[in-house]
Amino acid sequence: MVSWKKGLHAGVSMALAVTLLAGCSGTGNTPAPEGTGNTDATPGNQEAGAQEPVTIKMFAGLYNEIPDMNNEYWTEWERMTNAKLDVEWVPSGDLNAKLDLLLASGDLPEVVAYQFNNRPTFMRAIKNGAFWDLTDFLGDMSEYPNLRDNLAEDALKYLSVDGRVYGLPRSRSRIDGGIKIRKDWLDKLDIPVPTTFEEYEAALKQIVDADLDGNGRKDTVGLLYVNDPFASFQAGFGLFEPTYNDEGGLISPRLTPQSIGMTEWFRGLYAQGLMSQEYAVMKESQAEELFKTNRAASYGRPIWWDHDWENAMRQSGDADAKILNLHLQGPGGDAVALETGVAGGFYISKKVPEEKVKRLLEYFELTASEEVSDFSYYGIEGVHHTVEDGQKVLTEQGVKEVNTTSKGAGVLTYNKFGKVISASGDKAYNDAKIAEVEHFDEVGKISPNTYTATESWINAWPKYESEFNAMYTKAVVGQIPMSEFEAHVDWINEQPDIKKAYLDMAEAYKNFHEQ
Repeated sequence: MVSWKKGLHAGVSMALAVTLLAGCSGTGNTPAPEGTGNTDATPGNQEAGAQEPVTIKMFAGLYNEIPDMNNEYWTEWERMTNAKLDVEWVPSGDLNAKLDLLLASGDLPEVVAYQFNNRPTFMRAIKNGAFWDLTDFLGDMSEYPNLRDNLAEDALKYLSVDGRVYGLPRSRSRIDGGIKIRKDWLDKLDIPVPTTFEEYEAALKQIVDADLDGNGRKDTVGLLYVNDPFASFQAGFGLFEPTYNDEGGLISPRLTPQSIGMTEWFRGLYAQGLMSQEYAVMKESQAEELFKTNRAASYGRPIWWDHDWENAMRQSGDADAKILNLHLQGPGGDAVALETGVAGGFYISKKVPEEKVKRLLEYFELTASEEVSDFSYYGIEGVHHTVEDGQKVLTEQGVKEVNTTSKGAGVLTYNKFGKVISASGDKAYNDAKIAEVEHFDEVGKISPNTYTATESWINAWPKYESEFNAMYTKAVVGQIPMSEFEAHVDWINEQPDIKKAYLDMAEAYKNFHEQ
């Protein structure tokens, strides 16, 4: 794999208008025009002589209610970025299936915002020429100071394929998800805060057995196992440590011996009734509702939800509801999974004419400014937020309009605590939450899967993925013995195409860390 930096060179030069960069390079202090109510906003690009707004058809994930694109938040976003958005918001649980259909049909929108950039079907589309190679457009990055200076370390490298840049990042913090537990329930039952997997399991059992809602049934869910907590448990079982076969190939984390141990542990939780019996088919929206309405003890999602969810829990009857993000030790070390600082990327369809690619890059350059990024978290002062004790706090309208979905149309700047701070929490709350998890950045691990997907793996894994997932679920719920699941994993690992992929992945891992 060639370093993306080595692949960048001064190719196509593109001059951004001075009006586009004024106040949007992350260093300017241009005041907002009167009447906007937002002292942090940039003046936009509606001055006489400026370019017409760029129209953008985009595919993006929906994580809240479908937004009204004519509301005050999106109206201001479009003014600041000189754009007119036409977004197909797709519920997060349907993203993969919907995108696979689009890729198969070839009927892609101009921009695809997608978070699973190493997924085989998507990687194959990149290699088959579905999206523009942006390397030469970006050149030496001198024309794109925000994209050069305001991203996470190695951001573009994580979005490169064969040393070429195909996407611009959806910037998010490395500290993101946490294994949450109801701290108030621990206190109520006099349970010490768990620090190991064994203590965590015991705490879940005590909570489930306690019948905290007093309905006479053991119907409290222990762990809401859906997607987000999985990475943290993988880290704790050592799946993120490079594991090689006898030939020197890098084994995919899900197919390592450590993964067998993790599967057996989940099987034990399920057998004790500590996981939802419907976990395999539960959607995130269903899990979130269970957690917010005091029917589950533990869940893994981004930390910035804690304040909103505590409020929902209190409205549902638990006046002292409090969420704690655990730092557990597993047999493989710290159960803390970090993100790369890049939650997927924005990809430009190859059907877009070259001249429009340049306009789209201008748009994304603007969205990577400090001003636009701050707006994405807080909106317009006096409309979406007020300032209390130096902390921006969302208003009722802000809570409705400024959310995860509203951050899905632009690159944004890297913000270490961007997925920790709650826009609805006050300064004291957020300072305490930062103190709770800031050490995650030092102890956490990043999955090598995020940067070792090779063409051989992309071609091989889909042949086995569905059956593996089915066997994994059967193992967890006790429908097959663990020996059968382990034999299935061994069989996959011995397939010639998988072994070839492992050798290529080992080379990709080495090259990534040597760049």
